[in-house]
Amino acid sequence: MRHLLLAAALLVLLPLAVSAADGGKAVAKAPAAPPAPPNITASMAKGGCKAFAALVAASPDALSTFQSAADGGVTAFCPTDDAMRSFMPTYKNLTADGKASLLLFHAVPVYYSLRSLKSNNGVMNTLATDGSAKNFNFTVQNEGDKVTIKTDANEGVARIKDTVYDKDPIAIYALDTVLEPVELFDPVEAPAPAPAPVADAPKASKSKKASRRHVADAPGPAGDDAPPADEKKSSKKNAAAGGAPRSRWLAAVPVAVAVAVAAALV
Repeated sequence: MRHLLLAAALLVLLPLAVSAADGGKAVAKAPAAPPAPPNITASMAKGGCKAFAALVAASPDALSTFQSAADGGVTAFCPTDDAMRSFMPTYKNLTADGKASLLLFHAVPVYYSLRSLKSNNGVMNTLATDGSAKNFNFTVQNEGDKVTIKTDANEGVARIKDTVYDKDPIAIYALDTVLEPVELFDPVEAPAPAPAPVADAPKASKSKKASRRHVADAPGPAGDDAPPADEKKSSKKNAAAGGAPRSRWLAAVPVAVAVAVAAALV
């Protein structure tokens, strides 16, 4: 019985002794800290978008906006190095504000998995959107099994080539083309409609063609053997003039004969 009482006393007094040794403070385990969000630019660089990631890191406004958006959810679209290589001359001609706006134009402040992008087509605001003064919107749409992005400054579309990172609240997708906002670049003009075909002139009927073929030719000039009109007139006058004395002579012959006979009788 005495042993049982001693054991019970030890069980009660031992924790008190340990607590006193620690200064009377109870030791409690701290809650595990949530994992830090991934570095967006580092993830872009690993996914084949080194050039774009370097531009974001070099722009204080763009970098701070990307990092702030990562806490609440963000979906970034980074052009591949091949796409950026051909676009760099155009990028260098932009102002500092224009460069920051173009970089922020490649992200939306909402987390979208690839599946949700396919079911949420339409116009989306970007990190560059600032009220109605700066819309900086683009249109997400499907092209078969591919997700594409269309802007009014591009005739074609940008296509998602690969998923760089996808874990809520951050998603990063690689694009094959740089997105050009209409706020920085001239809009694409709609092609002019093709001119209407000109109707062919009606063809002449066979009967009309035949009549044209059988129209009599106009009289041509007289042949070389035919005498001129003046000669014809003069010949008629001469004939008339020559015929008059001959007729008078023939009429006088009987008179002369009669006179001669009468003289002989006398």
